[in-house]
Amino acid sequence: MHEWALAEGVVSTADKLAEEEGLAQVLEVIVKIGELQQVDHEIFKFALEQLRTNKTADAKFILETVPATFTCKACGEKWRFNAEEISKENNEAIHFLPEVAHIYIQCPKCKSPDFEIVEGRGVWLGHIKGTKEDD
Repeated sequence: MHEWALAEGVVSTADKLAEEEGLAQVLEVIVKIGELQQVDHEIFKFALEQLRTNKTADAKFILETVPATFTCKACGEKWRFNAEEISKENNEAIHFLPEVAHIYIQCPKCKSPDFEIVEGRGVWLGHIKGTKEDD
């Protein structure tokens, strides 16, 4: 379950940022999750709750999915990922290694498999909010 490893990274990064920004407590953490990562939000949120630290004890974790978008290198077409257009097995392959998307997805306009993944990969902190140590 990579959700637990991701949650550890998020909590650790939130703690580090809180320290750098002089926050006594983290109140809110917005976590951006690329659609191609296919993170199970329930497991991820549960892991975040279980891995709380002193600084994140009262934090509200908000998960936001960033849709996957592509740009064709051959014709310039831009489009969004649609998981329903590919099989469950192929979707699972993309989940584990997004770079293999080129094998299973083609440009809807020119059918080229040569495209750039513009958005929709990775997991990162979008924003943290908290109280200052001197408040």
